[in-house]
Amino acid sequence: MNMRLFIFSLLLLLAAPDRAQTDSLPESKYQRRISRYHSVWHSLIPTQFIIQNAGNMGLVSLGIGWDYGRHEQWETHWMVGRIPKYESSRGKMTMTIKETFVPWRCNLGKDWALEPLATGLYLNAVFGHEFWKSQPNRYPDSYYEFMSTKFRLNVFFGERMTKQIPNSRRKFVKSVSAFYEISTCDLYLRAMFQDHDVRLSDIVGLSLGLKLQVM
Repeated sequence: MNMRLFIFSLLLLLAAPDRAQTDSLPESKYQRRISRYHSVWHSLIPTQFIIQNAGNMGLVSLGIGWDYGRHEQWETHWMVGRIPKYESSRGKMTMTIKETFVPWRCNLGKDWALEPLATGLYLNAVFGHEFWKSQPNRYPDSYYEFMSTKFRLNVFFGERMTKQIPNSRRKFVKSVSAFYEISTCDLYLRAMFQDHDVRLSDIVGLSLGLKLQVM
């Protein structure tokens, strides 16, 4: 009886696939497709949270962001802001899509780093019946030389100071960056080139913010 059990166990062992050979088998088309599927969904997880003041986005804007590139030098941010009503009848919401390029970083030691240049473009939209995407019919053709009051294209540059959170103290945030940006929009630039009385200091604005890196 013991001999039969031994022979049966030996046959099962010989019939089982070699684990090393199984692991070395080429990946099937299905497995590659699933890997790409997981990779795409993983890339949609935000790696940053941002809060920003001013910058033609509103008094305060909140958003999420993603960093990528060989050295993570590219960033894309999606932000929603609020413009108080001030002297108008009501406040307004804004939405911004922002692309940032950070060419280099300087390590300062003790978990501190400086990004001496962060530059890019962002497209901002203001929601409200006072703003339109194309000129309304109530105005004569070409009454306004610009096409839209709803969308503005902005250009900016600035600097960042980053504090890395030590591994032993990390809970949710990997690093915190404080930054400033100097920005202007297409409409302001056009006004400066058309009117020589408009100076550069009249068309640029200062924006301050914080960026939380979570991944």
